[in-house]
Amino acid sequence: MAVLTDRPAAAPARRNERAARTLATRFLGYATLVFFGLVFLYPFVIQIGNALKTEPDAAANPLSPFPDPLTLAGFERIFAGTNFPLWLGNSLLVTVLVTIGRVFFDSLAGYALARLRFRGRSGLFAAVIAVMAVPGVVLLIPKFLVLNQLGLYNSYAGLVVPLLADAAGVFIMKQFFESIPVSVEEAARIDGASIFRTFWSVVLPMAKPALITLTILSFQSSWNEFPHSLVSVQDPDLFTLPRGLADLVSGSLGKGTQYPLKLGAALLATIPVAIIFVVFQRYFVRDANDGSDKG
Repeated sequence: MAVLTDRPAAAPARRNERAARTLATRFLGYATLVFFGLVFLYPFVIQIGNALKTEPDAAANPLSPFPDPLTLAGFERIFAGTNFPLWLGNSLLVTVLVTIGRVFFDSLAGYALARLRFRGRSGLFAAVIAVMAVPGVVLLIPKFLVLNQLGLYNSYAGLVVPLLADAAGVFIMKQFFESIPVSVEEAARIDGASIFRTFWSVVLPMAKPALITLTILSFQSSWNEFPHSLVSVQDPDLFTLPRGLADLVSGSLGKGTQYPLKLGAALLATIPVAIIFVVFQRYFVRDANDGSDKG
């Protein structure tokens, strides 16, 4: 009888023990996430703090996030004493053109590799994969030679044209198009739609999650592109933000650390990418969830 009466009392104890273990594991997991989140966020906080400091304060306390006193003199110098507005305009122009071009051409190429049957299709896709495996720095000198021979060096065309398509975007779009049922396209072809009309009016609207992903990646990569601008332009009037910021960091404005100026310019350069990511991420998550619900 004693053994029988002990069993019901032991069950709640075991449940409480499992609940306590689960709670401890969950707390440890959240604590780890918070710790690494703060580690990654701290440099950004330092960047904001130093951008709002005076030059002596930033040089004396570079790791302190609290400006003493708080000032906007660094931002005033950015717009009055540098070519930051020109760099910003060049970056906006190049980034918008490159993003539109990549979304269009990568989608076309991805659809062709996913749906069209032609000789050498497998070899062409293997070449796309091989290009993804080649480090970009290896192609800098050949890229400079090609731009120079074609007369595109030191021009906006030299900044834009070589970036209008990339292997990673083609791969993303091809993989997504292959997940769309062929029956959808067959119905359009029965109605007399051409290949391009089927692609543009039927298949492309269904690829909205992949298009948004490609838009985010294209905008971010072209906005932050530095090596390509290094070999494609030499005229200061054609500098983009990464090239201009590198010029600031190299000490083009004279002596001193100039932390408020440099970090303030870097902070302003990150704002457009953050806005694009936040805006498009919402649509990406919504469309991805809609697609999973329909599936």
